[in-house]
Amino acid sequence: MRGPLVAVVGSATCTPQEAEWAAAVGRLLAGQGAVLLCGGLGGVMAAAARGAKQAGGLTVGILPGSDPAAANPDIDVALATGMGEMRNALIVRAAGALIAIGGGWGTLSEIALARRIETPVVGLHDSFMPSVDIPRVERPEEAVRWALEQARRREV
Repeated sequence: MRGPLVAVVGSATCTPQEAEWAAAVGRLLAGQGAVLLCGGLGGVMAAAARGAKQAGGLTVGILPGSDPAAANPDIDVALATGMGEMRNALIVRAAGALIAIGGGWGTLSEIALARRIETPVVGLHDSFMPSVDIPRVERPEEAVRWALEQARRREV
């Protein structure tokens, strides 16, 4: 039986620190048997997928474009939607919980939609949007623990 589906969301361009956090989150999720879901491209998405693959995890990328080959090399299952930014809704709807790491407007849209449809979302060091009302944690381990607890609650 597979573990919960947890999305890691963030910018396609990220800082080295955000990439480090995302990779740690990916490794930790895979170590707990979770399936990593992301937007399948670069930045935070690529770092999280790389971390998950390093730990032997399964990765799923929901791509904005129509070409599955556009996925980063650490994506096992690339779903090319051709939907552009609207693919964010698929990520949020499919996930049992979200972990937001850095980001910009696209990440904000995912957070807002998650709040709207009551998909649990936690921010890891997300000082980029201090006025957004979501739980915040300081360490990857805390983010993964929180997300897995929330995702498992939603599975029953």
